[in-house]
Amino acid sequence: MATTQSTEGTSGPKRIGAPAAMRHAAAQLAQMLQCEPGSVSALRGTDDGWSADVEIVEIPRIPDTSSVMASYRVRLDHQGELMGYERTRRYARGQIDR
Repeated sequence: MATTQSTEGTSGPKRIGAPAAMRHAAAQLAQMLQCEPGSVSALRGTDDGWSADVEIVEIPRIPDTSSVMASYRVRLDHQGELMGYERTRRYARGQIDR
């Protein structure tokens, strides 16, 4: 388990740091979905722990620019344990946001 940091002095709840939260979000989502871990495109501290947006390859294709990607919102508690996730977007790997 990662080293914890207190966000509210020594008496408040312990919270893992941002780098560890990013690793936990990608790894636990990949384990749940049985896929390769993807990149974390957003990370926010919340009252309950962390919220992260994780990008994964849902359907690999050749060439890889035609692969189907998905963005998932992942909720972690203060210690980095998965509390929930939801798919928020599906898109082609080569697609650029406008």
